[in-house]
Amino acid sequence: MAVVIRLQRHGKRIQPHYRMVAIEKNRGPHGRPLEILGHYDPKAVKDKDKVHVKMEKIEYWLKNGAKASQTVSSLIKKAKKSAASSESTGVEPKA
Repeated sequence: MAVVIRLQRHGKRIQPHYRMVAIEKNRGPHGRPLEILGHYDPKAVKDKDKVHVKMEKIEYWLKNGAKASQTVSSLIKKAKKSAASSESTGVEPKA
């Protein structure tokens, strides 16, 4: 069973919305995924609202031999970058 991490399109014709899924390679574009790992909204206004990723689950699947598509790889890199930049700003809530 070859598992890949890819985008699965949902939404209306003019309002695309994608799920990041772990799925068997031989299943079609609308096949049932093994697990939903996040989602991507290309029409979102703010960058932080575009990509939501469950990094623990993605790392689990990658460690177990799943291969990410090129698009998913770039989205994961963007998510890691935005998470690192939000942590490095050092903004602490007032007590």
